[in-house]
Amino acid sequence: MNTGVRITAYAAALAATFGVAYGVGAGTDPVVAKKPPPAQHEKAHDAGAGAGTEEKGEGQGVAKLPAGGLQISDGGYRLDVEKTAIAAGARTDLKFSIKDEHDRNLTSYEREHEKELHFIVASRDLTVFRHLHPTRAADGVWSIPVDLPKAGDYRVFADFTPSGKGGAAEEGGAHAEGGHAATATNLTLGADLAVSGPYEPSDLPPVRATSDVDGYQVALDGALTPGKASALKLSVSKDGKPVNDLQPYLGAYGHLVALRAGDLAYLHVHPDGRSGAKVSFGATAPSDGSYRLFFDFKHEGKVRTAAFTVGAQGH
Repeated sequence: MNTGVRITAYAAALAATFGVAYGVGAGTDPVVAKKPPPAQHEKAHDAGAGAGTEEKGEGQGVAKLPAGGLQISDGGYRLDVEKTAIAAGARTDLKFSIKDEHDRNLTSYEREHEKELHFIVASRDLTVFRHLHPTRAADGVWSIPVDLPKAGDYRVFADFTPSGKGGAAEEGGAHAEGGHAATATNLTLGADLAVSGPYEPSDLPPVRATSDVDGYQVALDGALTPGKASALKLSVSKDGKPVNDLQPYLGAYGHLVALRAGDLAYLHVHPDGRSGAKVSFGATAPSDGSYRLFFDFKHEGKVRTAAFTVGAQGH
């Protein structure tokens, strides 16, 4: 197939992807995280928590929230991406800002796990994933260089909490009365990004309980059950020996991002705890389907990402 035909096929695939994503997003519930024990200092990020309600079950509360990352605006804030199309394999500066309801750049954020904002880039086929930490200028514009290896449709996510002190890019740096100054709610906003070049579609990677990355072996113990809190434990080893000296990364021993295949509903979860080489998480899958898990861990001064495809099926 020549390049022209491939690009045409890519455009058709994009149209089909948007149609499938819309149908899945409208027909399924969001991904939500199990509420961590009060004693834990680590915190679970339930994306899009602004308009959620809490449902009480037997002995525990589970947050019922709108799906994070599917909306470009929420809670009076909007993700504004400067470039929505870039070229594959070319280093490009992505710039974006968070706009408030008055179209001003947000400049004041709560720090969550040592950062004001977490920026995720993922391909629609879930074979490319980046967890990035951009730099914010004084005017509220964020920037980060990216080099995406393959063409296709991508989704970018901005995971942040506006500061309760206000913070629009205006004289004095405070919101006008009646704005969002009194609220500090975690939000995840998402936007589409097209990456041009010869397009070769990829299937969702198969379900496996292990993932090899950079000489490390990561094993996943646990399963997702729709509507029920599930424990997920990830064990790290190297050369057949457990890695018991994982290093803190952004205030925790591991980070887990879950994306639902189809609509890329977003969930960012932090660990319940760590024991040796094992890092534990709690999560609830609200619907049957396939999910892609991305586990960030740090060892010997370098952050690595292990990826898993898991299926959630009701009984």
